[in-house]
Amino acid sequence: MTGTAMDRALCLGPWFRVLGLPPLCAAAMVCLLSSAGSLRADDWPQWGGSRRDIVWREAGVVEKLPAGVLPRVWSAPIGAGYAGPAVAAGRVFVTDRLAEKNLERVLCFAADDGKPLWKHQYDAPYGISYPLGPRTTPTVDGERVYTLGAVGHLFCLKAETGEVVWSKYLPDDVGTKLPTWGLAAAPLIEGDQVIVLAGGENGALVVSFDKLTGAERWRALNDPEVGYCPPVILEFGGRRQLIVWHASHVSSLDPTSGKVLWEVPFPLQAALCVATPRQIGNRLFVTSFYEGPMMIALGADGVTPTVLWTTASGNNDLKNDSIHSIMPTPIVTDDFIYGISSYGQLRCLKTDTGEMVWETLDATGQGRWWNAFLIPHGEMSGRRVYIANEQGELITAELSGGGYREISRAQLIEPLQPIQRRMTVWSHPAFAMQSVFARNDKELIRVNLAEVGEGN
Repeated sequence: MTGTAMDRALCLGPWFRVLGLPPLCAAAMVCLLSSAGSLRADDWPQWGGSRRDIVWREAGVVEKLPAGVLPRVWSAPIGAGYAGPAVAAGRVFVTDRLAEKNLERVLCFAADDGKPLWKHQYDAPYGISYPLGPRTTPTVDGERVYTLGAVGHLFCLKAETGEVVWSKYLPDDVGTKLPTWGLAAAPLIEGDQVIVLAGGENGALVVSFDKLTGAERWRALNDPEVGYCPPVILEFGGRRQLIVWHASHVSSLDPTSGKVLWEVPFPLQAALCVATPRQIGNRLFVTSFYEGPMMIALGADGVTPTVLWTTASGNNDLKNDSIHSIMPTPIVTDDFIYGISSYGQLRCLKTDTGEMVWETLDATGQGRWWNAFLIPHGEMSGRRVYIANEQGELITAELSGGGYREISRAQLIEPLQPIQRRMTVWSHPAFAMQSVFARNDKELIRVNLAEVGEGN
């Protein structure tokens, strides 16, 4: 058996055991499949996947999960943290914290078997709320990986070895004022730049560095609070725009210079901008825990913003009939918006008006700051969605204007983070290599989700 076929047998082994097939049978089947042609396996190299849009595009993955605890390909011990993993070129990158030693770490594992490959650790005393560990998913760009710690340590590391290429300590280098819950916006690669939501002084809310040398390229925006939302590149009116949602505005910048193209005021209580902005045509959608959602139209030129609608309930997370998201990014389609609101409600809104169509608690539970991540499979043509909720469950479901239809549900990982008298998982999983990679405060796991007859 070739090495590739062996890897596929390893990945498919847990599923064949679920089906009651012996290992030799699994190996034989994988060899036959390997001879039939190569099978595509995508990476998840940064926050939100390869396109930073939180869509899983791989084919050949299961629609119905087996009941119970999902069988694992591997598990590797790690420390605490909220940062999700990144998967690229056969490696898995994640960050954690060893609180008793005041250390943050960047860890790298082999994606096929979970073998530790390297670690980089550094002193990082915390003075932030919810001090379990780092928040930002690593950003992998070819031979380099970029990480941002909760209190401002920015690193460019060699992806193969963990060797430091360059580093910054943002409180010293740009005057970063740490937000209440630490820095949480994953670095963004744009051409030869790495763009960071730094929360610095003197117009350094956003800072661009040369991705190879760390030299500062430009800085932009003033705001006393930076918020927690990852910057994204979107195209409006035929022009690439850097969208930065911070505590006082939704801002668009020219990604080559940092020049402001347009801004819409949207002041937020507690700077709670977390969910990634969503594009639908020439419109942009954002949603916050207290203030709720806002839909912006950008005109034919892409730089003339108009607010189309906001929630009538305004700054009130208790009395609302919309999507008030604490963390999860909604799914936005031509007709409907699907998202998790402030007390766990999975809700459907009309895209054009914001009117609520339906709601359910079936996918989550009910409690303040309840969380579940929605990951559409493909381009939502079949409306299939993977839901990773804070109880550590993975759900497959269909969403439509007609309601929520659950297909299957299984336990992915144990919830270990205490929030509001309940144990949670608040780390976004990665979907790559026809698998899901997830973490809690003690382990990083891989679960194979390939259909029987598919490989990695």
